[in-house]
Formats: sequence, C-alpha cells, structure tokens
Amino acid sequence: MSEPVALSSAGRSRTLQERLKSSALREGAGLVAMYIIILVVLGMASPYFFTARNFINLLLASSTMGIIAMFTTMLMVGGGLDLSVGSTVALVGVAISHTQYSLGVWGAAGLGLLVSVLIGVTNGLLVTRVGINALITTLGMFSVARGLAFVFSGGLTEPMLDPAFGELGRGFVLGVPVPVIVFVVVTIGCAVVMRYTRYGRAMYSVGGNETASFLAGLAVRRYQMSAYILSGLSAGLAGVLLTSQLGAGAPQAATGLEISVIAAVILGGTSLAGGKGTIAGTLIGVLILGTLTNGMILLGVSAYYQQIAQGIVLLLAVGLDQLRTRSEE
Repeated sequence: MSEPVALSSAGRSRTLQERLKSSALREGAGLVAMYIIILVVLGMASPYFFTARNFINLLLASSTMGIIAMFTTMLMVGGGLDLSVGSTVALVGVAISHTQYSLGVWGAAGLGLLVSVLIGVTNGLLVTRVGINALITTLGMFSVARGLAFVFSGGLTEPMLDPAFGELGRGFVLGVPVPVIVFVVVTIGCAVVMRYTRYGRAMYSVGGNETASFLAGLAVRRYQMSAYILSGLSAGLAGVLLTSQLGAGAPQAATGLEISVIAAVILGGTSLAGGKGTIAGTLIGVLILGTLTNGMILLGVSAYYQQIAQGIVLLLAVGLDQLRTRSEE
C-alpha cells in the first residue's frame, strides 16, 4: 500500500512544480510584454527616448537601485525584508565625505562599507536572535541611519576632494559607465548563486518553509543572517558608487530608494511571503521602474507626480503578488 501512496505523492509534487514553473514563465512573458509596451509608448512620446545617450543615462540612473535590488531579492526569497537600504546609502555617503580628511578617500570608502555591514549585522541579529519583526526592525533602522546621516553632516552636503574617487562613479570602460558594469556583474553573480549553488537552494527552502528547513538540518538563522549582511553590504556598495557619482556625501541622498527597490523586486515576481522569486524577474522590474522614471523626466513630469507614480507602482506590485499567492494556493 505504501508504494502507490509514495507514487501518488511524487506525482502531486511534480504536478505542483510544473504548475509553478508554468506560472513563472507566464509572469516572465507578461513582464517582458509590459516592458515592450512601455518602450513603444515612451518612444512615441519623446524623440529623445530611443537614443544611445539616453539609454546609457537610464542604466546609470538605475544602477544604484539595481545593485541593491539583486541582494534584496535573495533576502526576500529567504523570507526577509529590509527597508533601511536607502538610509544606509545616505549614511555611507556621509561617512565617506566626513572622514576623507583623516583616513584618505579610499580608507573612508572602506569605512563606509564597514558601516553598511554593521547595519546589516544589527538588522540580522535583531530579526534572527531577538525575534523582532523584520518590518519593524528595518523601519527602525531606516530612521536611525537617516538620523545619523544628518547628525554627522550637520544637515549639509560635503563635497569629495579627490578627483580619482569621482572616476568610480563617473568613469567609463569601453564607453560603459563603471556603475553599470558593477550592476551587470552583481546581477550575473546573484543569478548564478541563486540558481546553481547550495546557498541559493537553501534560501528558497528557508523562505518557503522555515520550520521544515530547520528540521531538514539547514542552519536557518545563519542563512537569514547572511542575507541581511549582504543586503547591508549592497547598500554600502551602492552608497560608495553614488557618493562618487554625486561628488559629495549628502544626508538626503537616496530618499525613497527603499520603496523603488521593493517595488522592483515584487514587480519582478518575488513574493513577500518568501520562497519565490528570480534575479531575472527583478532585472526586468528594475528596468521597468528605471524606464518609467526616465520617461517621466524626458516628458517634464514634476517630481511630485513621479513620487505619486512610484507609490502607485508599489501598490500594483503588492496587489499582483497577492493575486499570484492566491492563485497558487
């Protein structure tokens, strides 16, 4: 009797996997179709949209969001959430500009990365060890990091003095901006990790069913902790690049970035509930948001209306996530 039951269970498992794969393919095709429509509409609306220079600007403007979004995908697949990334970017920038005189610009950049790692460690410890909800933890850190950025800077923007540091954010390699190259490398690296490594498989397992993963022998807390550290580090890397690009450390930098990141990740198919999502989907989500922002700028849309549009996209993304979750139950 046990053999037919086992076969039946295996059959159901394969059927579920096939359904999920089919659903992912449909979602991916839908995202690509949506992006093509956006490209066509904006191309018709502005004669400057389909130019090489504009596409370079689009990718450059999207690189900060994109770098963080890739690691946020890994975190959210594992069931986590980080709303402190925008504030971390600002604090890293202030840390660099504030300590460049005593540490040198590259030593200051190293300190900025260390600050971002410490923020990730703090978030991870509060969530995995203390047991505070991820939303509350990272929302609190969102305020703490932004507040520290204003305290240390006195609310002032401080320029960077070393021209060589500016090449990191404003330099080109074979005509491609350095931040875009970093974005591409990060995207490929995260895709390989999530698809082909034990770490990636473990993150899907932990996000899908934390209890079952623990019983199966996975070090659940360790995986979750590492994801928060990587999330913080990604914000640090983005902060270094953005500070170089702006040529200054600004406490108000990256305001609202966390909303753009979460919207791009969810729009790309990653579930708020964890256990589901792809780097490729997030890449399309980043491109959709970046293209919409770029198009609105070309069309002269007010920054206030851009913020409204960003909020609408986030609401639509969360709504789509809820519909996907219900359809798979």
